Amino acid sequence: MQPAKPRNFPIRNANQYAHNLPRVLGVWQATAIVAGTIIGSGIFLVPQEMMRAAGSSNLVYLAWITAGLLSLFGAMTYAELAAMRPFAGGEYVYLRDAYGELPSFLYMWTWFAVAKPASIASSAIGVVRVLGTFSALRWLGQPLLLHPLRLEWGQIVAIAIAWLVTGLNYLGLRRAGEFQLVFTILKVVLIEGIVFFCFSSVLGHNSNFSTIFTGGQGGVAGFTVAMIAALWAYDGWNDLNMVAGEIQRPERSIPIALIVGVGLVAVLYMATNAAVQYMLPADAIANSPRPAADAMRLAVGDWGAGLVSIGMAVSILVSLNGTILSGARIPFAAARDGMFFRSMARIHPRFESPSVSLGVQAGMSTALLLLVGKFQALFELALLAEWIFYMLTATTLFVFRKREPERPRPYRVPAYPWLPAAFIAVSVLVIAYILQSNLRNSLGGLLVIALGLPMYLWMRRRQRNA
Repeated sequence: MQPAKPRNFPIRNANQYAHNLPRVLGVWQATAIVAGTIIGSGIFLVPQEMMRAAGSSNLVYLAWITAGLLSLFGAMTYAELAAMRPFAGGEYVYLRDAYGELPSFLYMWTWFAVAKPASIASSAIGVVRVLGTFSALRWLGQPLLLHPLRLEWGQIVAIAIAWLVTGLNYLGLRRAGEFQLVFTILKVVLIEGIVFFCFSSVLGHNSNFSTIFTGGQGGVAGFTVAMIAALWAYDGWNDLNMVAGEIQRPERSIPIALIVGVGLVAVLYMATNAAVQYMLPADAIANSPRPAADAMRLAVGDWGAGLVSIGMAVSILVSLNGTILSGARIPFAAARDGMFFRSMARIHPRFESPSVSLGVQAGMSTALLLLVGKFQALFELALLAEWIFYMLTATTLFVFRKREPERPRPYRVPAYPWLPAAFIAVSVLVIAYILQSNLRNSLGGLLVIALGLPMYLWMRRRQRNA
């Protein structure tokens, strides 16, 4: 059953878009998109923030477990939605069919204008900064130009990385999916290696698990901050839904990939956190900007810290690939509905990729990378918007259950309505925390969404005149 087309945006020259993106991803590639996109630099960095907030190992583990379960609840909710509507665009499709064209357009606008380009820019520069920790690559932090625009070599390399990964996706999702699978496996092996070396070290102690960071916030407030930090580390599982139109047997593959992918990440995260705590007491974790690197340096020497850096670089690179391949499908889906520029819906005749959408996305990321120091602020602007749309998307499940009770559902969320309700409740908590902790950027995030309204009205007028 195909979703209803929006009434105000009829597709012009429909024969131009009769060709669909091919379903080339198997269940293993889909699982790699989930796990590979989630695991970025977060697992190597957030242990410090979590320990500073929680103050004890017990609360840190409780935060990891709680965040993992809540992410799994969200993944299960999205699995039912994707199994019912396995089309390109993910949340855009669910919001369109549940609430109409305006909410779906605002979602598309937020992801297209800020969220995805900023995520791509921050990931690309993240790879460069990790590589810059090696002495042979210190030149990446050296200036290339000082006037009229200050540029560093690292910015140029980051731009090149973003375009190279975009080029891989331009050549087709099959190649991008194979890259995602191979390098996700490599990423998992590297993380398992870190865990193995830490637990094999004679310098580790079980007593470290009972140590306390006396400067930690602790209590309910500290646990909440630690849990939100863990949720940030788990973020990215929803990207698979954006490429649902290119997955083989989506009614089966998507639920398996989402549930197995999030479960695998949870196991790796808690194992890595345990390895770090086995090597370092709570005080050392709370005062280290890179706890995993310090743990490996203590366990096996300086080369161990280098292994962590390699693991971080690979993790961020694979996450970047997942972000690029998923982000391009959102404006592509809107353009197919006539809700955005028609050129964004073009499919390359040879490589069968959304070539224009990929190119525009890379161009916007390049612009952010040239504005050094500013893209992180843009990324923070998008945080509030992202969680607002996560919450709204989860509510569409209740709409579809009521409106379409007879529609075939290849997968159903267990313990409905409690699991999706729990995810919606934690989304509200995260939104409240973001508003409270960073009001200025939160208001900026709302402004980003609001700027989509005049764009929506202009697109309606443009289509009407066409």
